[in-house]
Amino acid sequence: MRVKFHLQLDDLTDRLASMCHLAGGAVETATDALVRADLSRAERVFDLCEQIEQLRGPCEEQAMALLALQAPVARDLRQVVTGVHLVSDLSRMGGLAQHVAESVRRRHPDHVASGEAEDLLARMGRVAGESARVAEQVLRKHDPELAAELGRRDDELDDLHRRLLTLIEDPAWTGSIPVAVDVTLLGRFYERFGDHTVVVGRRVIFLVTGEQLTP
Repeated sequence: MRVKFHLQLDDLTDRLASMCHLAGGAVETATDALVRADLSRAERVFDLCEQIEQLRGPCEEQAMALLALQAPVARDLRQVVTGVHLVSDLSRMGGLAQHVAESVRRRHPDHVASGEAEDLLARMGRVAGESARVAEQVLRKHDPELAAELGRRDDELDDLHRRLLTLIEDPAWTGSIPVAVDVTLLGRFYERFGDHTVVVGRRVIFLVTGEQLTP
């Protein structure tokens, strides 16, 4: 029974990592769509997010079944409970990438942003995608040291976010109010995406060590 239980845990972990992989692909594709004003790439993001949601239900059901039928304790219990929380975090990451794609679709064929604002958003998108790839490896390897790397990447995202806000708040900013609103929201979407990767890392640290880290 315990062998079967651990096989089921491994399967749950693999599904969660797959959700993270898809979320990373979604935010990278959304960023490409943003920079290129490419509607087809934006539509691809919706496909990726649908795949994330298709995994969400089975992950939740599997985690609940393990709790109800296997009565796990200690680290096994932490792994199942962590899995329940991670499903929500990973789904939200996909949703944030979808918000970026929605901005592209809404403004097409025009670019949502241009110049330095677009450059900063592109950099935020790249860092967000890199963070998702690290988070995927954290999920697969249960590596607390690698999880700590997510905090450093999030610091980089926060710095880019501050630079973006400073840019559009500058009196010399020549963009329109709608563009300023779009840029502000996009920066927030990327910043929140990074926050969720940090949460993934914290949950894995809790799983491995039993220590609950505070933000």
